[in-house]
Amino acid sequence: MANMPTPESHVDLDMGEPPPEVVEYARQHCGEDPNMRAQAIYELREMIYERGECTPHRMDDEFLIRFLRARKFIPQRAHRLIVNYYQFREDYPELVENIFPLDLRNIGDANVITVPPYKDQAGRRLLFYRIGCWDPNTVSVDDLFKATILALEIGLLEPRSQILGGVAIFDLEDFGIQHAWQVTPSVAAKMVKLLVSCFPMNTYAIHVVNHSWLFDKIYNIFKPLLNSEMHSKIYFHGHDFASLHKHIHPDHLPERYGGIWPDYSYTIWLNSLKKNFNVAKAVINYGYKFREGEVDAEVERQLKEKGINLS
Repeated sequence: MANMPTPESHVDLDMGEPPPEVVEYARQHCGEDPNMRAQAIYELREMIYERGECTPHRMDDEFLIRFLRARKFIPQRAHRLIVNYYQFREDYPELVENIFPLDLRNIGDANVITVPPYKDQAGRRLLFYRIGCWDPNTVSVDDLFKATILALEIGLLEPRSQILGGVAIFDLEDFGIQHAWQVTPSVAAKMVKLLVSCFPMNTYAIHVVNHSWLFDKIYNIFKPLLNSEMHSKIYFHGHDFASLHKHIHPDHLPERYGGIWPDYSYTIWLNSLKKNFNVAKAVINYGYKFREGEVDAEVERQLKEKGINLS
């Protein structure tokens, strides 16, 4: 408890080489053989050039390896994923272009989405959604997608997260008719694309808590869109937090779910953009933008020194 971050703290991204136990996990679960890594990256890069189905904004090893890790290091599957990734960006430019990340603070202020500074017991990133806190009249569905995509892109800067995947917790307390109306088939399809076929993040598990009969009806929209593997990763706990604790230890959960942590705002995730040069550079490369003065002065100086424009 002495090392518990304060609510004002920012998320410390682990962008270094993964430790030995994570490397071993990558070998067993991602098919990542260090002796064959370079060959797989080479094959993926050649496929991209030869087939011409997408034009990635990066082709370096560090970028391509995340797609291989998400598809068991099978170059053909990784190629399909990277094509889907860029097709998603082309199909939904409103979610990824001309986005100023710090404009998404309202989602953090409303506590709809949270990326806490702690991880689960296996070192996986956690992403919390408190749907009942969402007012569709003030926060659009598109804004929720923008915030989710940004969180995923930042998480993918961590090799550990590329390998271990992430865990999402959907809290459906106070889920009402006004929320149900927002879950159209097109929204459901878009969400499944993010979770299953268009993003190089392994979804390790999705936990649904405090759900009611209303959500159970809505879930029927999603069911036909999910493959068997994705079905196996979704767990419904109702109001039984002891059931949730079988998957995530209480030491890695907020107090509201029987854990030990206070609630944290999405805003602290956004602060990592402002304070870290490498993170700010990466999100600008993705196409995100900052206004003058939005990032820390030293970070802004380094960006300008490298010839990187804020917007």
